[in-house]
Amino acid sequence: MNEVMKNSETAVDLGRLRHDFTRFMMSYKFGIDELITKINILKQEFTHIHRYSPIEHVSSRLKTPESIIDKARRKKCALTLDAIRENIFDVAGVRITCSFISDTYRIADMLSSQSDVRVVEVKDYIANPKRNGYKSLHLIVEIPVFMSDRVQPVLVELQIRTIAMDFWASLEHKIFYKYRGEIPPTLLAELTEAAESANKLDEKMERLHDEVTELNGDAENSITLGSMPPLALPPELLHMLLTAQADAIDPE
Repeated sequence: MNEVMKNSETAVDLGRLRHDFTRFMMSYKFGIDELITKINILKQEFTHIHRYSPIEHVSSRLKTPESIIDKARRKKCALTLDAIRENIFDVAGVRITCSFISDTYRIADMLSSQSDVRVVEVKDYIANPKRNGYKSLHLIVEIPVFMSDRVQPVLVELQIRTIAMDFWASLEHKIFYKYRGEIPPTLLAELTEAAESANKLDEKMERLHDEVTELNGDAENSITLGSMPPLALPPELLHMLLTAQADAIDPE
């Protein structure tokens, strides 16, 4: 009888643990969804209103349970859900790739200025690159996730980098795992040199972008909405709008 009761209690405990862990993982998944929604809104606004979006590409990842446990053990963190929430900040991750260095800071400012986004930590590896040449802007942000019975604050790691930085980081990551962390000194030196070349490319592209922006001047008289073709604005309509605006400012 006692054995049956113990087995029943164990089954209940396992069921509760499975339920709690599922909710734990889903909260981080929803945190990613919330942040990506904010990013996509900004991207569409810039594309349609400002003619240029600083956001080129967005990707995300959610750590696997095995990866979370491995990191918790490396950090000597208790294997409880509360302890993991308090000590591991990169269970959920979002990466934004942009064209220019200035865009990385611009995007970070736009997101961090939103009232429901709290910046917990900033690591600026663009201004202060890692020794191996790695560059990226890292932020830990807290996002509220509205669930059926609660509002769950969720931490998400946000990485913002240029296309050149992202290409270099991807290559470095593959080489690191191929050599299991023991990269030959000659290859490491070449990686560092490549990082400097990527930085020079970023700086050059930034200058070219600034020059093109100055040459372009005013925006074209058209609107593009999603997959729709450009919506031309007739000169008569523009004139009418300008006249109405002037009359509103100075009725006389």
